[in-house]
Amino acid sequence: MIALIIFGVVGAGFFEGAFENSDSADAFLPFAAFLIIMIGALSLIVGCWVYYAWMESSHNQGTLGKMALGLIVTDLQGRRVTFARATGRFFAKIITGLIPFYIGYIMAGFTEKKQALHDMIASCLVLRRS
Repeated sequence: MIALIIFGVVGAGFFEGAFENSDSADAFLPFAAFLIIMIGALSLIVGCWVYYAWMESSHNQGTLGKMALGLIVTDLQGRRVTFARATGRFFAKIITGLIPFYIGYIMAGFTEKKQALHDMIASCLVLRRS
């Protein structure tokens, strides 16, 4: 999300310069390129969010990678998570990723319930399928 904002600000400045240096007939091309890039970036974010939240809240309780490793995502009582909780877990990963040196992920090795920061925020557990 932060990268999208930075790209939008930097990209907007770049394309603004391109508008100033072109005549009115060519002015649409930089705008179209910028618009396509922004729609692509937003589509990627929405696609990732829907994939993770949908898969983790489905009866499989995990993404394809988690299923391959025999892992499931549950709430603190061991029940299947809702789409809303899986959404919260997905966006909480942004906060986890902002902490330097992957500390938000590494802390899973040291907490009592083996939770990463985003799991604590969303009140989730990642368990081995029994």
